[in-house]
Amino acid sequence: MRCWDLRDAPRLKEAVDASLDHLQPWMPWALDEPQSVEEKVQLLRRFRGQFDLGQDYVLGIFSRDESEVVGGSGFHTRAAGDAFEIGYWIRASRAGQGLGTEATAALTRVGFDYCCADRIDIRVDVGNERSMAIPRKLGFREEARLRRRLPPREPGGEPRDVVVFTMLRSELEGTLSARAQVEAFDALGTRVL
Repeated sequence: MRCWDLRDAPRLKEAVDASLDHLQPWMPWALDEPQSVEEKVQLLRRFRGQFDLGQDYVLGIFSRDESEVVGGSGFHTRAAGDAFEIGYWIRASRAGQGLGTEATAALTRVGFDYCCADRIDIRVDVGNERSMAIPRKLGFREEARLRRRLPPREPGGEPRDVVVFTMLRSELEGTLSARAQVEAFDALGTRVL
């Protein structure tokens, strides 16, 4: 996992285009797909700018040799105070391999151990059982079910309900997230975890 680079645009486009049927029921941004490579470059430019300014931290998930975009994740800063929200998606061809769980566990550790967050939230569409399994497996607690908080799946449709999972810093110990083997590096390549 790392911050997106503009050179990732063709691989990101390929991963999303190959996964549209898999992503569109759950990811509101996927309803605006497919996009051109040029549109992906602009998107990645915005992600990188927000990352560098400390406004939002959108990351790519890659195969070990970085030849394939496996998905995306990151910390969203829309939660108030010293809290983050983790979002994630995995391309259709790699779903069910535990990559979403692994990425979320690693981000949970980074959020608490490096970024000093006090709480981490994960929001999941109530119908997305595969995504709901991830925070449950990692020790997050179901904190709330909020009605009609997600955009509709189609124009003019009904807004969707969301489940909010939360982990507090004091709840990390003893969870699968706490046992995640994590190596994290800053922008200069210095290991921070």
